[in-house]
Formats: sequence, C-alpha cells, structure tokens
Amino acid sequence: MTIPESPVMIAVGESTVSGVYARPEQPSATLVVAHGAGAGMEHPFLAGFTRAVNILGIATLRFNFPYREAGRKFPDRPPAAVATWRAAMAEAAGRSAGEPLWAAGKSFGGRMASMAVAEGMPAAGLIYLGYPLHPPGKPEKLRDEHLYGVTLPMLFLQGTRDPFATPQLLEAVVARIGPSATLEWRDGGGHTFDVAGTKRSAEDVGASLAASAAAFITAHGPG
Repeated sequence: MTIPESPVMIAVGESTVSGVYARPEQPSATLVVAHGAGAGMEHPFLAGFTRAVNILGIATLRFNFPYREAGRKFPDRPPAAVATWRAAMAEAAGRSAGEPLWAAGKSFGGRMASMAVAEGMPAAGLIYLGYPLHPPGKPEKLRDEHLYGVTLPMLFLQGTRDPFATPQLLEAVVARIGPSATLEWRDGGGHTFDVAGTKRSAEDVGASLAASAAAFITAHGPG
C-alpha cells in the first residue's frame, strides 16, 4: 500500500522551494521532514522513511532547503535554513485538519529544526534521524547548547558507529536535556544507518526507522 504524493511549492521570502506532500485518511499527525547536508528531499532514504510513516497513518511533507533547490553544494546558513523550516511548517499547517505538527530531519535538517524550535517555531515535537552532535573526529566541537532550551518531546534515532555523534557524548547530552528526550540506538549503524556486512537499500533503511518515529509521535499525542 502506498499513499499518493503531491508536489508542493513552498514560498520562502521572495523565492520558493520544492516539497512533496502525502496525506493518509484521518492522519494522527503531520511530520515535516528535512534532508541532510549532502542530499535533497528525493534521496531514497528520506522517501523510504516518509512513505513508511504514511502507511502508519501520519501525513508527511518533505522539502528542499534553498541551496539544494538552487543546485548548490554548500548548506544554507542557519538563518536561511530556519526561515525555510518556518515556511515548511506553515505550509503543513495550512494543509492539516488541526492534527499535531512534528518536525524531523536527517542530520543537518534535524539540527536546523531544533534551532528553529529553540527560536520559537511551533511544533509538537522533534525527531532526529542521526543528530550531528559534532564534526567527525572533533568531539570537542559540540553542537548542543540550543538543545537545552527545548522542552518539547525529542527522539534521537542514532547509529552506534555514527562519526558525527560519539555515543558517550550523545548519551550525556540526552541525559542533560532531561525526560523530554529519548535516545534509541541502532546497533552498528553509521551516519546513514548503514550496517557493515548488511546489504539493504537506502529506501529500506529509511523505512526501518518509521515505526519508532510513529510510535513516539503516538505516545506523545493528544490524550
């Protein structure tokens, strides 16, 4: 079973970015999903994730950041990325029937979502598909300060071999955030949740994270 997807154009200031929207019947929530720094919204990992989430009864809107839309390789600076997040959430809100709106992202996309929420963007919660806590090999350069001001439910889905998040450091950050944050490890997973010696398509890998995301959204839903 697949849920039909529709192309969307999202206005961000004086420009626009592309999006893909899918809505099952009577969704329990809408999950807005951003891509990582090195791939756009059409990457099989994100497509597999959102399509599996749709089957579990949650609407999705995945979108491109402006740099990706323009064909550039270097990610947008935080102000532009945060503005795009706000526009995408507003687009999703306009298409909703009042269900909770959640924000999720792969690596860079998730970090920018957390920064947007820290700066006041409304959301029911956050889901990180591999949070980039620090650059590879540079655990001293943590990207965590803004997280401690976020009180929304947060789910960190993380591979134990991810070079962007030393396990002990991420566990300490999640513990410091407090009970609103939950950390789920994927044993042997790298930054793309690939597991050495296991052959799976990127679409299947993304889809494998959907059940945890949907369960977390349901557990923190109304009532």
